[in-house]
Formats: sequence, structure tokens, C-alpha cells
Amino acid sequence: MQKFGYFIAKHRVIILIIGILLLFPACIGFIKTQVNYDMLSYLPVDIDSVEGEHVLDDVFSDAATGMLVVRHMPDKDAEKIKNGISKVDGVGRVLWKNDLADISIPDSMLPDSMSSVFQCGDSTLMLIQFKDSASSAQTQQAVAGIRKLLNKQCFLSGTSAVIKDTVDLANKETSRYVLLAVVIALCIMALAINSWVAPPLFLVSIGMAILYNFGSNIIFGEISYVTKALAAVLQLGVTMDFAIFLYNRYEDELLKNPDKEQAMAGAIANSFTAVFGSGLATTCGFMALGVMRLGIGRDIGFVMAKGVFLSVISTFTILPSLLLVFNKPLHRFRHKTIMPSFQRLSGFVVDKRIVLLVIGLALLAPAYYGQANAKVYYNLEQSLPSNMQSIVSLKVLKNDFDMATTHMILVNDTIPAYQIGKMEDEISSLDGINNVIGMDNILGPGIPSSMLPEGITQLAQKDGYKIALASSSYPSASDEIKEQLAQMNAIVKKYDHKGMITGEGALTDDLIRICDIDFQNVSIVSILVVLTVVVLMFTSISLPVVLVCAIELAIFINMAIPFYTGSAIPFIASIVIGCIQLAATVDYAILLSSSYREQIRNGENKEAAMRIAVRSSTKSILTSALTFFGATFGVYLVSTITLIKSLTLLIARGALISTAVIVLILPGLLILFEPVLERTSLFWTHQHSVPETHEHAGVND
Repeated sequence: MQKFGYFIAKHRVIILIIGILLLFPACIGFIKTQVNYDMLSYLPVDIDSVEGEHVLDDVFSDAATGMLVVRHMPDKDAEKIKNGISKVDGVGRVLWKNDLADISIPDSMLPDSMSSVFQCGDSTLMLIQFKDSASSAQTQQAVAGIRKLLNKQCFLSGTSAVIKDTVDLANKETSRYVLLAVVIALCIMALAINSWVAPPLFLVSIGMAILYNFGSNIIFGEISYVTKALAAVLQLGVTMDFAIFLYNRYEDELLKNPDKEQAMAGAIANSFTAVFGSGLATTCGFMALGVMRLGIGRDIGFVMAKGVFLSVISTFTILPSLLLVFNKPLHRFRHKTIMPSFQRLSGFVVDKRIVLLVIGLALLAPAYYGQANAKVYYNLEQSLPSNMQSIVSLKVLKNDFDMATTHMILVNDTIPAYQIGKMEDEISSLDGINNVIGMDNILGPGIPSSMLPEGITQLAQKDGYKIALASSSYPSASDEIKEQLAQMNAIVKKYDHKGMITGEGALTDDLIRICDIDFQNVSIVSILVVLTVVVLMFTSISLPVVLVCAIELAIFINMAIPFYTGSAIPFIASIVIGCIQLAATVDYAILLSSSYREQIRNGENKEAAMRIAVRSSTKSILTSALTFFGATFGVYLVSTITLIKSLTLLIARGALISTAVIVLILPGLLILFEPVLERTSLFWTHQHSVPETHEHAGVND
């Protein structure tokens, strides 16, 4: 690595020019990468509810449907609104009661199955069928066009409207997240690092890596809006310690050799093992999200894993070049830091290690119980501000029509009409079902479908399928809707074993079931991959177990807090936070352990070795952790999207908890298991006979 380091130092200007030139294709890739705002689209394609959505989309062109409630408006004026909406580009059809009967006919003379769906008191309901999927640009433009035609008496809801509001809100807030993260990171590093110039150089290096990451996302075609909103902030917080490690090593090397190129070559060589090993552990930790059946895990995991890898490359290429080019101002504009020497902390941690271990052990049981029983919500509307247009409209729909959830039932059109009628009657009799509307129960027995307008029959029967709509008063993600769906599935399968139920309720029910499995898989795989990486780094069987146990305690504590505070967390947080916290903070444990092993190899006894390790590594750990905390907590403060707020709060809090556990409890564990570590690790007390690179990259005290 010494030759590689010298090559980077010698060709620093060329490296910076290449790095700047690469920003242009990165920006193009960033612009061309699509963003997915539909969380339910990440469900596996092989489940009934998703297959049903595909049938609605491919056969009926009905996967994107909006529901418009019009209050206190004469039918003739409502008809004008309907006609205007029908002309909006991107709208396929608008279904209202005048498609089934002339509006001059009193509502009291209409069939109950019709009037209960389209009319309730002074409110009337229109179903808007879009030509494209809910998250497509055409549909989003159509939603915007429809809203221009509406007044205060009209309320547009549905997935398309929710996505439109989410797009607008996320686009407005994402730039704030990054700006605030940068400002907070600069402030924290300015207080903790002894040069005014170093923090901006760190941010330039990591910022270029972030742009490379976002630009290369074009290989995925699209990323989720959650990933877009958080990836830059997470990459900044997770990989900042790489820059700090290299800078600290560079400062150490300059004390030995004033030649800046040789010092940088030594810094790269001597920090490579720690930075690359930490980066590999973090990358693999994020890759563990790829085992999720829910596609959002792969989305976040692969983007973040790629981002960490690119940050490691940037740390050994872009950052050294920047530090060398700006070497004079780097050392000219120096200042004192507020960081203490941590002499007293190191003594406290070692002397009181038994007490700290007992505290950690006492926290384990309640933390484990709390995280296992924390309340999780799956209803996506809870993730959005209550004053959003689509959420307000959804509440109006629920209140006026008692339509908390709508089920779409698909069966083969060869099933006799009388059997479908019986099926619909059985479903109608279920608790919580307000009504079931299909072509057969609109017409009644013995009346041919040719009596209906062609547009209506195309909505209800096409290409081998018949569709019925069931209105439920139960909200999605509730225990009641779960039982209702189970009963409905049993009824549908009785008449058509290939029949399907889809819609928000069915999709969310499958989401809950899949998430329970994903949570277990991600937890196990993330622990195994991190264990494997640390085993290879330290050639030790026992040390990785000790490190992971310490971080898992921190994860349990973090995830238990919502249980004891009585708050609920979004489903995605319950799955990914443990993996993110493990991947993001394993670096701190690796740094402390590397320093401890180094002092053991230098001949120190275990207590003295730990005092030196805590004193020398805490500054780097704390600086990195505070930067990570500040960047993510800042997003929590400004975000109005509950899903983003919950994720960033858990991540920010997890960074502090992991730091506390690693600095206060891990030292006691390492001292306690020192005899085991020595017997189960290669070269624990001495280095291999072949010279190896220095492993500790964070000491500058």
C-alpha cells in the first residue's frame, strides 16, 4: 500500500481533475434516475394481491383509480365536473351514477347496490380511472390537472393523489435535509478537528462520492423516495469517520516525516486496513438488506452499500489529493478543539468496568422485551401529514361513505352469474362490509349484460375476468381487516380457486406478513455477514462475537424506547434500523478493538492497554458519532413526513446509544474475555512475522 499511497500523492492534481470530470456523467445519471413513491409496489410479484394489481393494470387498466367525493352540489353541476375531468389528459374514464341511469331519476328509485356506492346524503362519489400506473408521470400530471377543476366542495383521494402529494412534499424537503446535514456536520467537525480547512475538504470528498453514488443509481432504473431522501445524509454520516481516520493518520505521519507526499503515502498505507475493513463491514451490513422479499430493503441496502464502497475509494483518492493541494491553508488555519484528552474517562471505564457491565446486563432483558413488543404501524397514510390534500380527502371518503378500505375481487368470467351473485351475497354478509358492487348484482338475476353501456361492461368484465368492488368500514392494517380478508379469501376460493382479492387492504395485509419474515431474515443475515468480515479482519473467532453482542445490546435499547414511551414506529423502520445501526456503528467497535490489540501487542497489560485504547480512539469515535447524529437528527427536526422522521430519529438515537455502549461497556467485555480472545485469535499478542500495515487509524492525541 505504500507504493499506492505514493502514487496517489504524486498524481494528486490529475486525480482531482478526473474526479471533477466524473461529476458530469454522475449528474446526468442522477437526473435520469426515476424515483418510486409507491411503497406497496415493492411487494413480491408472486402473491395474489400483487398479481391482482397486475390484472387490474394490464387487463382493466385500472390499477390507478382515484375517488372523488363531491359535497353539497346539484347533480347538474357535479356532471359538469365529471365531464371536465374526463377530458384531462391521462384520465381513462370517470364512473358516476349517470353512467348507469339518467340523473333526472331520483336516487330513491335507483337500486340499493348503486345508490349506496355513488350517493350518501348530500355527498356523491365518482370513480376516476387513469390510463397509466399510479406513480407514472402521466397520472401525476392528470392528478394536478384534475385538482385545477375542483373547488372546496370536492375531495380527491386514492393512491395516485397520495403519491402526488408525497412527490411534492419530498421534492421540497429533500434539499433541506442535505443542506442541514452539511451545516450541522461542519459545525461539529469545526469544534472537534484542529483545522478550519479540514472539515470542508472532508465534505467535498464525501460529497463527490455521494454524487457518484446517486449518478450510478441509474443502473437500478429507479430508487424509492425514502432512499432518495435519506441516502445522502446516511452516506455522509456513516462514512465521515473514514475521512477523520485518514486525516488523523496524516497528521501523525507529518510529525515523523515533514515531507507531505511521503507522509500521505504512509497515512494511506497505515490507515488502509482499518478504513477498508470498516468499509467492508459496513458495506456487507447494508447488503444484508438484500435478503428482504420486500423490495424497499434491496433498494436502500444496495444504494447504501454502493455509496459506502464509493466513499472508501474517495477516501483513498480524492481526499488525499485535496489534503495535499490545500496543505498550506490546512495547517495555517488551525485552532484548539473542545475535545478533552479523555484521560479521566479512560480511567473511569477501566476502574468501574464491573459496575458498567452489570448495568449493561441489567438493561438487556427489558431492552430485548421492549424491542420485541414495540408497536409497529403499516398504514401508509400515517406516514404523511394530516393536512395533506389527499389525506384530508381520504378522511372525507371514510366519513361520508364509511369506506375505510376498498377491496377489488377478480374471478374468472366463466363462473355462472348466479354463482358470482351468491359469492357477492356471502361477502356482503360479512361484518364490516358495507356493500359489494359488481355487474351481476347491479343488473339483478336474469338481466343480460348487454343492457349496460359498453363503457361500464368494459370496467366490470374483460379478457376472461370479472371484477367486483367491496367497500369495508375497517381500516387497512387493522386486526379486523385481517380477519375480514381471511373470510373473503375463503369465500372467493370456494367459487374460483384462482380468484384474487387486491386493493390497499389486501396489499397491506401481505405487507405485514412479509415484513415479519423479513425482520428475522435481515437480523440474522446482517449479524452473520458482519461477524464474517470481522473474523477475517482480526483472525479471531471470539472477538467478532463480543463486538456484535455489544452493538446488538445498543440496537435492543434503541428499538425498545418506542415501546416504553408508548409510540409506534413505521414497519420499514422495524426491519432496517437494526441493520443500519449495526452497519453504521461497527466501525467504532473495530477502531477501539484495533487500538486495544495494538497495545496488547506492545506489551501492555490488559488494563493499561484499555486505558490507552479508550483515550486514543474516543476522540475519533465521538467526532464521527456526533456528526452522524447531527446530520440525521437535523432531518428529524425539519421533516414533516412521519416515515422519514421516525427513521432519522431512530438512526440518530442509535448512533449515540451505540457510542455509549462501545465506549463504556465494550472495554469491560474485552478485558473480561481477554483470556478467551488470546486463545481463540491468531497473533493476538504479537504481530505476524511478515510485516503488516498499522491497523489503528484514529489516534492523534
